[in-house]
Amino acid sequence: MSWATGLMVYLVIWWTVLFAVLPLGVKKVENPGRGQERGSPERPQLRRKAVITSLVAAVLWIGFYLLHQSDFFSFRE
Repeated sequence: MSWATGLMVYLVIWWTVLFAVLPLGVKKVENPGRGQERGSPERPQLRRKAVITSLVAAVLWIGFYLLHQSDFFSFRE
């Protein structure tokens, strides 16, 4: 696997995990102000969620890489 393929696989895993992590711990605004959406999160904590997403994606990518290198599944045949 080339570095470009590894990077693309990591990015796909990262975005998939991000969409799974985004709803965690979200509390909507009780009394929205003028111009504020009723369903918007009170504190989105995006930096924390990006770190969690990166760590989970790294673990999943390492699992994919080890599976790819072991030839348990043949991706070439």
